[in-house]
Amino acid sequence: MIGRLNHVAIAVRDLARAAELYRDVLGAAVSAPIAQAEHGVTTVFVALPNTKIELIAPFGDDSPIAKFLDRMPDGGIHHVCYEVDDIAAARDALRARGARVLGDGAPKIGAHGKPVLFLHPKDFCGTLIELEQA
Repeated sequence: MIGRLNHVAIAVRDLARAAELYRDVLGAAVSAPIAQAEHGVTTVFVALPNTKIELIAPFGDDSPIAKFLDRMPDGGIHHVCYEVDDIAAARDALRARGARVLGDGAPKIGAHGKPVLFLHPKDFCGTLIELEQA
C-alpha cells in the first residue's frame, strides 16, 4: 500500500537557524520558507538525493507544532510521510484494518499541493504518519 518515503518532518523553534544548519553546515539545498496557515506551520524543504527533510515551525498561537515543541523543547522528528497511489483507497483500507485517521478523515491539501491525511501515532509504534497522494 505505501510507496516511497516522501519526507521526514522535523519540528524546530527557529526555522531560519535550522535552515542555515542544513544549508551551511550540511551543504544541502534548502527552499525558502512557506507559510501554511491552514496547517498552523511554516515549512522549509531540504532536498536530498533520495527524499526530503521538512523543517516545520509554528505558525500562529494554536499551531499543533507549538504544542509538540512544548513537550519537546529542543524539537525533533514530528512525522514521516509516505506516498500512496490513491489516498481515499488507502484511507478506507487502513480503517478496515483498524487504523485511526486523524480529523474527519477527509484528505486536506498539503505543502506539496497534493491530498494528505494523518494516521494516529498510537496505531504506528508512536510515530505520526502522513500519507500523501503520489
